[in-house]
Amino acid sequence: MPEVLLVDGIRWGSVGPLLFISLAIMGSPGPATISLMAAGSAYGVRRSLSYLIGIIVGTTIVLLAVATGITAALLAVPAIGSILVWISVAYILWLAYHIATAPPLSEPTAASSTVSVAGGTFLGIANPKAWVAIAAVFGSGHLADDTTTDAAAKIAVLTAMIIAICAIWLVAGTSIAPLLRDSGRARVVNAALAVALVGATAIAVLH
Repeated sequence: MPEVLLVDGIRWGSVGPLLFISLAIMGSPGPATISLMAAGSAYGVRRSLSYLIGIIVGTTIVLLAVATGITAALLAVPAIGSILVWISVAYILWLAYHIATAPPLSEPTAASSTVSVAGGTFLGIANPKAWVAIAAVFGSGHLADDTTTDAAAKIAVLTAMIIAICAIWLVAGTSIAPLLRDSGRARVVNAALAVALVGATAIAVLH
């Protein structure tokens, strides 16, 4: 039975599998997702919204780079990738330190300098896992026979998934927020999240 083609030849039957693959690969733990969870738990959703926006913007830039073929050009200059990775590692270590030392949520604290739009955007772009995961998902199937239509459809679908995945990880961090109102437990949980963030980054870099 042929696939139903609607809206300029988009194969809607292929959207479901793409959503599932993107959720499994892009939604798995990594530097960006773990940092969003840590930010949500340490600072709460409201004070982390700017960081969420930055991560979404940065990751979407990676998606556009993959879709337009810029990724191949960057890979042709290994030094560029190495510089981005090590700057990203330095930023993540800085972020992990601030998360590990964040005070309990019951105590007022300014998160703007730690989890900012600029910081989130930078991490979204320099996140090594994002480039590999998005490239794998983008090339996993076709939503249309026409190349331009296929790319545009994938950008639309995967942008929506980026927004949803990032928001879910941030909100998930608030589920452990009650633990962070006690200073003793807050230190333990924040330290554990900081270690998880560094660990996820190490895995992404080594792979």
